[in-house]
Amino acid sequence: MTSVLSMVSKCVVAAAFAAALAVLGSPTSATRAEDRSPVIDVSSANAEMNAAIAKARATLPTFWACYDAAKPSETGHSLKARFPNPRTNGEHIWISDVKKIADGRYSGRFANAPRDLPGKKAGDVTEFREADISDWMFTRNGKIVGGETIRPLLKAMPKADADALRARMETP
Repeated sequence: MTSVLSMVSKCVVAAAFAAALAVLGSPTSATRAEDRSPVIDVSSANAEMNAAIAKARATLPTFWACYDAAKPSETGHSLKARFPNPRTNGEHIWISDVKKIADGRYSGRFANAPRDLPGKKAGDVTEFREADISDWMFTRNGKIVGGETIRPLLKAMPKADADALRARMETP
């Protein structure tokens, strides 16, 4: 298994508030065509983010169990995946409309506008492997479940945005 540190390298993470709304805001899970989310750079040495990624990866079975047998109250199943790029060695982006495809691969749509993936934009279809997954989330009764990598970003957000997002999280 790839270590969390090498998965993160110098990751670029789209701000949690806009990402969560883009991924989970619509009952149809449609990806927004326009993404205005700011970007937060997180160093590979950030212990809090590395711990969040490790926790998210360790709890992936929870995500897959809910994905495979979703209740009507559970919607917007989304994954965050790391994509290599030339500038930072890795950009972590939320993926909506997740689907399992052959050979341990997954597909979905970029829920955020990639910053360092030339030619890619929010809404584009992409593929990734399980080893690339750095987080997961869905809503249950309107509350965000999962989203471990959101928590370390809250302190970098404007207080009103962070408070609004915390209020939407099942476990703030």
